[in-house]
Amino acid sequence: MIAADREPPGRGDDRRPTRRLRRVPRRGAYLLPSLFTIGNMLLGFYAVVTGLRGDFTRAALMVFTAAVLDSLDGWIARLTGTESEFGKEYDSLADVVTFGATPALLAYLWGFAGDGEWHRVGWLAPLFFLVCTATRLARFNVQKRIVDARWFVGLPTPAAAGAICSILFFAPDPEWRPWLEALMLAALVLVGALMVSTIRYRSPKQIDPRRRWSYRVLLPVAAVVVVLALHPPATFLVISVLYTLSGPIAYLAGKLRRRPAPPAFTPKGAAETPALPPPPETP
Repeated sequence: MIAADREPPGRGDDRRPTRRLRRVPRRGAYLLPSLFTIGNMLLGFYAVVTGLRGDFTRAALMVFTAAVLDSLDGWIARLTGTESEFGKEYDSLADVVTFGATPALLAYLWGFAGDGEWHRVGWLAPLFFLVCTATRLARFNVQKRIVDARWFVGLPTPAAAGAICSILFFAPDPEWRPWLEALMLAALVLVGALMVSTIRYRSPKQIDPRRRWSYRVLLPVAAVVVVLALHPPATFLVISVLYTLSGPIAYLAGKLRRRPAPPAFTPKGAAETPALPPPPETP
């Protein structure tokens, strides 16, 4: 009797489910988000060098571009599965340089470095802005695991830097208007205070580009494109102001909606009107 052919050892039944191996990112993939962070710091440092030369228009554009890179490094890290604690801390340190020290120094060089009217207090407001930026980033690193991802607690640092640099982009020469220096001082203090506040701001990272949008969205988008083509400095300034003030306006609107109605006034000594009995039921 001839024995039946046996299956060679080591081979399993094809019907047995196979175990899927989890794809592990290559070691070089972890460097990709850090390259965008390095580009972020490079643009921030180059903006300071450009500001020392007196070209504040180009310096503001460098900060705007750095804000775009700052949004891309986190997106690429999530896309490639290369998020790490080192990358998050590295990104925060880069943001202190690009969105904290750089706008503060540019504002100082722009209107407070000389012997002007505000030269005595001109360095205090940029210092306050820098301290608020570092405090905002430290708090973000601590609270990022317990805060709703749809909102930012406090004004984000790229938006704060964009608000300051939009003034530089709109009026690169401080002598264009004598009141611009006072406006810059107020902007540094106000924006710095909003960064460390608990006012919530809508996070643009939650916008899903794959979502189907209504055709009505094309009208405001087309209006922004037209205004941007006609006068880019004014467009950047208006967008920065609107986003900066959106948080306080929404906060005040929420407070007004939750305010209870005042009680009805009853003169002292007046008798209360007795409640009328309910009408009898009809058969």
